[in-house]
Amino acid sequence: MNITATIESLFKRFMPSPFAIAILLTLVTMLLALLFTDSPQTENSNHFFTILSYWEHGIWNSDLLVFAYQMMLILVLGHILVLSKPMNFLIGKLTNLVSNTSNAVLLVSVCTLLVSFFNWGLGLIFGAIMARKVAEASQLRGFKINYPLVGASGYVGLMIWHGGISGSAPLKVSESGHLASLMSGISTTDYSAQLPDLISYSETVFSPFNLIIFGVILVIIPLFLYRLGKKAPITEINLPIYQGLEIQNEKMKGAERIDHSKFFGITFGAIILIAFVYQYFDALTELIITPNMLNFLMLGLALILHGNIHQFLSAVEEAIKGASGILIQFPLYFGIMGIMRDSGMVVQISDFFISVATPTTLPIFTFFSGGLVNLFVPSGGGQWAIQGPIVIESALKLGVPLPKAIMALAYGDQITNMLQPFWALPLLGITKLKAKEILPYTLLLMLIGSVIFIAGLLIF
Repeated sequence: MNITATIESLFKRFMPSPFAIAILLTLVTMLLALLFTDSPQTENSNHFFTILSYWEHGIWNSDLLVFAYQMMLILVLGHILVLSKPMNFLIGKLTNLVSNTSNAVLLVSVCTLLVSFFNWGLGLIFGAIMARKVAEASQLRGFKINYPLVGASGYVGLMIWHGGISGSAPLKVSESGHLASLMSGISTTDYSAQLPDLISYSETVFSPFNLIIFGVILVIIPLFLYRLGKKAPITEINLPIYQGLEIQNEKMKGAERIDHSKFFGITFGAIILIAFVYQYFDALTELIITPNMLNFLMLGLALILHGNIHQFLSAVEEAIKGASGILIQFPLYFGIMGIMRDSGMVVQISDFFISVATPTTLPIFTFFSGGLVNLFVPSGGGQWAIQGPIVIESALKLGVPLPKAIMALAYGDQITNMLQPFWALPLLGITKLKAKEILPYTLLLMLIGSVIFIAGLLIF
């Protein structure tokens, strides 16, 4: 644990806020573009101002701004679902099964992994609230636990999310025309004949190799946490009982009755689900899932589970707080992409990867590069926008299957979430734990997960 404590100390001393990191990365990208790319051969062109124009165009790229909004909705709607009364009731029933640290971490980690495979936002909040409920149960019923280890167990969903149904890269490549749009203007080589219109979930998320890797994670990680829980020291817990959203019982008059009407809220939610099935039935049978589909489904479910508009909007008010990072940071990452794409840096990086990689090692290089970039760009969507073109071009030139290359990036991006504190902020806020308390355990999970993912990429 001393190594982890040192890492935590270094983080606290040298790492600024995630927004400041995004600004620093922007400045570094601008500097690299100035040093390693050529100025356009036009009259009166200034290389620096040209790079600034690339940056500005990237920030306000309309397609990427739509994507940012889609990712915000995935997080917010997932959070709203967890705040519903049925979900809170379910979590309460599950925590009744807990009596010590070992069975607590086993239950929390398995549930969090399964939920996160469906939706990363839902899994993140579900795991956090479940860990909190376990701690509350230990206080009420008198059994002792290691709370930081339970908190770390509620965060494990972030190590598998990008390979799940709501993963940014699999979601985007499943959209018709996304690959062609992503590669547009990236390279002098015409890849139109090699690029498919889309890559369905049957080739990425629901492919046999990804499901097998997820299955191994689902077994190994909870068992490791269970064994760790046997030896983990007991920690003190002093938490107020988390009540969630209060239900308003007062009688309403006039138009306010609409907001509190169960019939109105549930009926509209049911209409959304009917429209969802009608609109996307063919896509579902072909395992093609897009951000719009996922958000449409969660919107209908959230209205039904909350029961009325008033409760739904109260949950929205609570959940929207966690989306501020996406709102303000994604445009900066899109600006970085604009510089890298329009200046030609993406092509240079791609050529470097190709010069040192083989068809066998490219997925491994992609995995490690994805993990490294995630430490500084803690956004799967922003990372896909920046690294996606590099991964696609490198895979095409070396003959690596595109689904495998895409999932290699997804694996690398998700595994270093166990060291990246950005997405842990909602969990830390709910559990009242500190990053330094869960970091020793998440570091171990990162190492075990890395071995599993690398082995999977080599075997498959």
